[in-house]
Amino acid sequence: MSYIQPEQLAEQARSLLDEYLPKVSSLKVKERQKIPAQEMPTQDPIVRSANMEEVALGYSFEQAQLEAIRCLQCPKQNCIEGCPVKIDIPRFIHHIAQGEMEQAIAVLKETTLLPAVCGRVCPQEKQCQLHCTLGKALKDVDKSVAIGRLERFVADWERINGKTVIPAVKPATGKKVAVVGSGPAGLVVAADCRREGHHVTIFEAFHKLGGVLRYGIPEFRLPNDIIDNEIETLKAMGVEIKTNFVVGRTRKLIDLIEKDGYDAVFVGTGAGLPIFMGIEGENLVGVFSANEYLTRANLMKAFEKRADTPIYPSRKVMVLGGGNVAMDASRMAKRLGAGTVYVVYRRTENEMPARKEEVLHAKEEGVEFLFLQNARRVVGDSQGRVIGVECVRYELGEPDASGRRAPVLIPNSEFVMEVDTVIVAVGNGSNPLISQTTPQLAVNKRGNILVDETQKTSVDKIFAGGDIVLGAATVILAMGEGRRSAEGINRMLAEGE
Repeated sequence: MSYIQPEQLAEQARSLLDEYLPKVSSLKVKERQKIPAQEMPTQDPIVRSANMEEVALGYSFEQAQLEAIRCLQCPKQNCIEGCPVKIDIPRFIHHIAQGEMEQAIAVLKETTLLPAVCGRVCPQEKQCQLHCTLGKALKDVDKSVAIGRLERFVADWERINGKTVIPAVKPATGKKVAVVGSGPAGLVVAADCRREGHHVTIFEAFHKLGGVLRYGIPEFRLPNDIIDNEIETLKAMGVEIKTNFVVGRTRKLIDLIEKDGYDAVFVGTGAGLPIFMGIEGENLVGVFSANEYLTRANLMKAFEKRADTPIYPSRKVMVLGGGNVAMDASRMAKRLGAGTVYVVYRRTENEMPARKEEVLHAKEEGVEFLFLQNARRVVGDSQGRVIGVECVRYELGEPDASGRRAPVLIPNSEFVMEVDTVIVAVGNGSNPLISQTTPQLAVNKRGNILVDETQKTSVDKIFAGGDIVLGAATVILAMGEGRRSAEGINRMLAEGE
């Protein structure tokens, strides 16, 4: 697809809006189906691959209103069922179609405190938009109503126009809730428990809040000021925040209850333990986990030329993996100066778990994709530095347990590629610190905390959710876990009263 300037997209939408807006209340289903899906304006690929500014620029007002008019306002509302936090999607979109932005953001804030985040990074095409009646009628999920982009638009409109809605807080209950970890699950728990009038304290190991939102997602996809703005809402609600506080080291988890008097604790410490492939050479200088690589760039500002923690200089980079983290790492490597960046994936593009949009953006920015290949060993020089990777080729066999066709090794297909940096992006395991220092907490063989249907753990008064329970998952699924956890905590505290 050729690049279209944002101004041109806005003008196209303006022209169509003049046609549809006067008759919006009487539009038939077939008329709405004819309205084209609105393309997301972006930075020019040539320009953006050399900066850290946000790639997707957001809809213009005209684009947002036109996209909202596409919504069929279905009686069954299947899109809500596809949303882990059950946003009233048709209602907030109806307000956008009417030009009522304050009402639209008010609807969103009934169920989510992170609309600007979710609108940017959640895989709506696998959740709410997958169930969109319009997309099903047009037989293409990419032609569903762009729910995520509209959510982002409204949240950005709120911030830009200074219309921030602070959720109401009930009278103080005298109860105290500790939230360990400030990722998406923890932020939701903090907001929902604070709404009920409980005193809430967030304990964060890093010096800034946000968890994986801040250290795992690059600013060109999720700017830090967006995260900061959402956190300011929590502060305005009266949530207490303690940073540089490592629960399990600074303070034992059980001590928060037994010594500090918290009536409930939520654990949302995420899945930050890197998983490697177990191949020869992974200990060489120049091999990184994607988690470390992105943390150095995102949280420690390694992309700044005078950073106190500069990153490893690279000319040729190989990223191993096919998910969104692999896309983030490859695109970050380009911005950090690598001339050549390869993404190596052992299946084909059709089987890649990464979002289509992220794959497209990576290609536009010059990342090269090598499919049906994988690394067998990393090759080093006499000084222990990476100089290449021995790869092997695959072909696809029958579908495996995940439903994707399994890669089958082609015998005698070895070859060596010259690279000086390898980034392993094949997944993360659960953070083990809490389970190691709280032996009475039940976990499974992967280290994920075990919970019941209310998200309560095996230890009384302790709840858990997000990646520490699910394994590495999406932001919105973690938020859904946070919502259930908060419901469980609030119910327990209410019954205790």
